[in-house]
Amino acid sequence: MTPRERIEALIAGETPDRPAVTTWRHFYHQESTAEGLAEAMCGFQEKFQWDLMKINPRASYHMEDWGNTLEWSTSEFSKHKKTKFAVETVTDWDKIDVLQPSAPVLAELLQAVSLIRKRIGPDLHLLMTMFTPLSIAGDLVKDDQTLLNHLAEDKPRVMAALERITETYRMYAVALRDAGADGLFYATTQWASKSLLTFDQYLELGKAFDLIPLEAAGKDALNLFHVCASENYLAELADYPAQIVNWDESDPTNLSLADGIRAIDQKTSSKTETKIALGALDHNGWLLKATPEEIDFKVRDIYHRHKDTRFIFGPGCSIPPETPFANLQALADTVRSLSY
Repeated sequence: MTPRERIEALIAGETPDRPAVTTWRHFYHQESTAEGLAEAMCGFQEKFQWDLMKINPRASYHMEDWGNTLEWSTSEFSKHKKTKFAVETVTDWDKIDVLQPSAPVLAELLQAVSLIRKRIGPDLHLLMTMFTPLSIAGDLVKDDQTLLNHLAEDKPRVMAALERITETYRMYAVALRDAGADGLFYATTQWASKSLLTFDQYLELGKAFDLIPLEAAGKDALNLFHVCASENYLAELADYPAQIVNWDESDPTNLSLADGIRAIDQKTSSKTETKIALGALDHNGWLLKATPEEIDFKVRDIYHRHKDTRFIFGPGCSIPPETPFANLQALADTVRSLSY
């Protein structure tokens, strides 16, 4: 099977030739331009032949056209430094206007998607990273507490800005599909978590806006919903319109792979709908620190323990850039040696 056929078989509830596998990471020294990002993503794919590409742009791209600025990193392993935030006082939310997909940074990332699709070809699903509107709002300020303070001080003003952020990314979801993306890798970052909000608060501030860009991607989109962070609301949000659901099951505060799959199944609305979990790789633990021989053992153990469950091998979040390529090669080779 091609990677596209393998993923489509899983989504259709059918049995593919073997398990699917993917990972994703930042290449900080290459992601400041469309050409650099495309080269990094395609080079990573061509080396390891993953079954799904999560395009991993710089996390700040969502906010830059509104005024966030960075000091660019030239190191493969060091993050960019944030130097300015678009929103400092509560009245600054009025400056967060609706952006068109032609805004400079948004257009740059559309170009990157087009370059990747042209080089990779049609046989691989490309999912472009998009944060939820609340997550984007949270990154327009210096820290989480600032957003919470602004909501307490002038909630209507912040909610109005959330509506404009949502409209911006509703249009951008359409533009991403036109550029060649098959769908969205849609990430909550830390906001869909008990550590920041009650679930009722998340329903109002998060879910009320989350579904709009997801649905704008189109009924034929392949969307992946990434419920990030510790103590997350995976079980409560597993009914989002996404065929693949991803979370960090290696975090002891989150659901295990088996429990997460059960929660996803319980949220599946019909017998004809299939949702697939993506996970099982401890990206901050053994994937990063083990030897290639240990990687082979761990992957085979997971496969045999969950052989009757259709899922995609993948990390719970972006893997550390320092993850040895030998470990990733062992991961890819071992999964390719397995069969159903």
